Amino acid sequence: MQGLVIFFFASTILTVVAYRWLPVYVTPLMVIRCVEQIGRGEQIRLRHHWVPLNEMSKYMPVAVMASEDQRFMEHHGFDFEAIDKAIQESKAGKRQRGGSTISQQTAKNVFLWPSHSWVRKGLEAYFTALIELIWSKQRIMEVYLNSIEMGDGIYGTEAVAQWHFHCTAAELTRNNCALIAATLPNPLKFSSKEPSPYMLKRQTWIMRQMKHIDLLEQK
Repeated sequence: MQGLVIFFFASTILTVVAYRWLPVYVTPLMVIRCVEQIGRGEQIRLRHHWVPLNEMSKYMPVAVMASEDQRFMEHHGFDFEAIDKAIQESKAGKRQRGGSTISQQTAKNVFLWPSHSWVRKGLEAYFTALIELIWSKQRIMEVYLNSIEMGDGIYGTEAVAQWHFHCTAAELTRNNCALIAATLPNPLKFSSKEPSPYMLKRQTWIMRQMKHIDLLEQK
């Protein structure tokens, strides 16, 4: 048992250290989605092209911070203010909001699987603490924007730029970035290629929020 514990901590720490520099070409969610497609008798759809953060539009990090995690540069992986608000709104019977930060979503996307179990949430907290300790904020954002699901079979900024906007990640406009960010709560339901009136309304809100968020410094 002790050997298993030592192996777990050693292997996970080494993996996080390696991913401080190495591109993340595949994630558990990508594999799960491919298996689901095969199970439905569909052709595999996996569009993913890793690009460095400095080859993306400068507005993309700003858009996802405005939409998903406005205190990203201030917290250390966990936004306790957002968590408390989510709890209070849930108690009041309001629409549930997510309390997950970009760091937590990155940890889940890269190292774990989608579920709501306490085991998965515990591992998410562990990996979130690790990447906040070992990676820079810029690296967390880079991995996040390369690994997050952004459509059916589409993962990362470069892929969604090519398939939905017919350009590169660097050529995405401020409007494009806000629209992509608007889909992130549920990119399989909401589309940046064919946005609904609700998506356009959410895009406008995100663009207003972007005015209050600084550009992410490159390192």
